[in-house]
Amino acid sequence: MVASAVFVTDLQGKAIISRDYRGDVPLARAIDQFQNYLANVDEEAKKPVFHIDSNGEISVGEEVGANGVGGEHFVYVAHQNVYLCAVTTKNSNVALILTFLFRLAQVFKDYFGSLEEESIRDNFVVIYELLDETMDHGMPQSLDSNILRTFITQDANRMAENSNSKPPVALTNAVSWRAEGIKHKKNEIFLDVVEKLNLLVAANGSVLHSEINGAVKMRSFLSGMPELKLGLNDKLMFEATGRSNQAKGKSVELEDIKFHQCVRLARFENDRTISFIPPDGEFDLMTYRLNTQVKPLIWVEAVVEPHKGSRIEYMIKTRSNFKSRSVANNVEIIIPVPPDVDSPSFKSSVGSVTYLPDKDAIVWNIKQFHGGREYLMRAHFGLPSISRRDDADDGKKKGENSWKAPIRVKFEIPYFTVSGIQVRYLKIIEKSGYQALPWVRYITAHGDYQLRMA
Repeated sequence: MVASAVFVTDLQGKAIISRDYRGDVPLARAIDQFQNYLANVDEEAKKPVFHIDSNGEISVGEEVGANGVGGEHFVYVAHQNVYLCAVTTKNSNVALILTFLFRLAQVFKDYFGSLEEESIRDNFVVIYELLDETMDHGMPQSLDSNILRTFITQDANRMAENSNSKPPVALTNAVSWRAEGIKHKKNEIFLDVVEKLNLLVAANGSVLHSEINGAVKMRSFLSGMPELKLGLNDKLMFEATGRSNQAKGKSVELEDIKFHQCVRLARFENDRTISFIPPDGEFDLMTYRLNTQVKPLIWVEAVVEPHKGSRIEYMIKTRSNFKSRSVANNVEIIIPVPPDVDSPSFKSSVGSVTYLPDKDAIVWNIKQFHGGREYLMRAHFGLPSISRRDDADDGKKKGENSWKAPIRVKFEIPYFTVSGIQVRYLKIIEKSGYQALPWVRYITAHGDYQLRMA
């Protein structure tokens, strides 16, 4: 990637701050062109990548470069009330430029708490230093806030002493995500395996779509430069080590695995060992996906009856389909209702029920839903629109149109994973030989969890 310049503007395209890296683009003209693009191009036609040729013609998408030779390519992202834009004359890697801009926005947020026009104007000195250190002659450099903080101090708004004479070791060594000399009074590492279940269930109970999106999240408070090895009940790892038979029924096959840059990918590809030197603090070690058939953890049935006399009745039954030793916390069952109902009344065997007229829904809250339990809830509403119908069946059809939206469920189940993934071991090796405490926790939560009503 080669970016000639980077600048930040307000929503009208007026420049707030800019940095010219290569001197091959008339920066003032480029900012004016970007401002004209925002002002003159229809909103639906705007794209995050566009080209303005030497004749001033704009092209986007597949048309980029088709209207003439020369000119500049613009790549931009929006955040709050500002735009971050990179401009280049080269045939650059657009995906890499977009990644750089998003990461740069995150660095600004880490430094200033929020990224908006006011925070940029209040921190010009630090931002110029960050722009200088995150890109060199158009090539991206370190975009890790923890590393940048070691030599760019927010409070002083200036380079730390002696930083001009010697760059931080983290910028030049093989472990750019971790500084040397880190010390903690208590060496601990916390590991959370968090899985979110996306589920769509038909009215007849058949599962139309199920997917598990998981993440292994870490908070590392370890001194020195520790080497960690993480073992999971990964099916391919068991097969690679010849233990597939003994692991039958206890392994999972992970898909779409994405690792933090600290993981040694060559080692993982060779023997499925997850070996790494962790960053200090909080980070996502890996994410994964399982496209597998999962039965609903929380099942909901709804019987809806419109009656003559301008009223409608709901009977909701919910059941937990997980073992009794597990508990789902803060369960919300969101049931859609017609937009013109009134006079709500509820009766439930557990929890509380609330009518939300602005969302045309009732919410059944169950603070703790133990496994293997079943609960009932009844809701009554007035429905004036039915009384205006001569035929009760017509009123029923009208009501049915309002019940098309599915029931949504929100929940969180600690100490449980729906995929069955397990941390087999977490080894911590550091040359000083200190003892560290690893803590492992499992959580399953809702993703896009929907059940269609009959």
